[in-house]
Amino acid sequence: MATAGKVITCKAAVAYEPNKPLVIEDVQVAPPQAGEVRINILFTALCHTDAYTWSGKDPEGLFPCILGHEAAGIVESVGEGVTEVQPGDHVIPCYQAECKECKFCKSGKTNLCGKVRMATGAGIMMNDRKSRFSINGKPIYHFMGTSTFSQYTVVHDVSVAKVDPQAPLDKVCLLGCGVPTGLGAVWNTAKVEPGAIVAIFGLGTVGLAVAEGAKSAGASRVIGVDIDSKKFDIAKNFGVTEFVNPKDYDKPIQQVLVDLTDGGVDYSFECIGNVSVMRAALECCHKGWGTSVIIGVAASGQEISTRPFQLVTGRVWKGTAFGGFKSRSQVPWLVDKYMKKEIKIDEYITHNLTLGEINKAFDLMHEGGCLRCVLKMHE
Repeated sequence: MATAGKVITCKAAVAYEPNKPLVIEDVQVAPPQAGEVRINILFTALCHTDAYTWSGKDPEGLFPCILGHEAAGIVESVGEGVTEVQPGDHVIPCYQAECKECKFCKSGKTNLCGKVRMATGAGIMMNDRKSRFSINGKPIYHFMGTSTFSQYTVVHDVSVAKVDPQAPLDKVCLLGCGVPTGLGAVWNTAKVEPGAIVAIFGLGTVGLAVAEGAKSAGASRVIGVDIDSKKFDIAKNFGVTEFVNPKDYDKPIQQVLVDLTDGGVDYSFECIGNVSVMRAALECCHKGWGTSVIIGVAASGQEISTRPFQLVTGRVWKGTAFGGFKSRSQVPWLVDKYMKKEIKIDEYITHNLTLGEINKAFDLMHEGGCLRCVLKMHE
């Protein structure tokens, strides 16, 4: 590419401070250094994690920054030593890295990776502990090692999944976060088996992906729990078989579910990030074997609680990140499953806007009628 080795000036949505509208700016994006990849982002979706950091509740939130972590694009150039992708490759940036060499990657027990976490958590690149983004010489922090609300971004090579060039990037961008998180929580973390009874707290994109995963795993009942009854009609299409709105009951929701399921559900999934809901999700599980998986990210400083007896009597409390999927190895597999029509993606996309409309897109997300809004990055 003619731009290789040069600074690129492009449009990006910059978060200058918590809860203030994002500002579309001309940003300078430096060339990739050793072990780095510069990507032309074509489509990015919005996720609640972006809003969470933007809200100021994230202990790792840094400002000014470029948010965004659910996207797809084409490699523009690569730094020294990068061998697994090359310019022109179609890729999905992955906030959950996979170096295949660290203690975590080699353990066979987790999809977490330790290689670049110290840098991505600090909004910088590993190589020189600096940012590749600047505006008139003033650095702008990276976010989650991805920063996809920019037309061009620089990421570590261990955070890039190369995907089928035939796959539509305006759809498979969703495989950067929400959909794999829900599917994987069922398939990898809980390992839901045929005939199981499942409860899902929160019927946003992740909750619906949990429902889709549970249906494909052969769950006999998939109970959706949400305080917005309007979500129920949509959720049926993703595999939810029955609905419970906590507002319709005087007793605690965990008791409602225990009564509905002859002693409790086999698996529950918390897809909100609310610590009191996390407790309810655990306590609605069946004595002796029920497992509850925490997916939602709670605000900084929040703590979970329950009576120890809940665990002594056989319930299991687990958490999951990116659904337990190893990003570089398994995101391409998920893309292939989509291409074979084995998993849904299109059905999660309720709105399509442009980068310039990003603040409107966040407003839509908070209004509840929006699952995923995909932004076209270049006019």
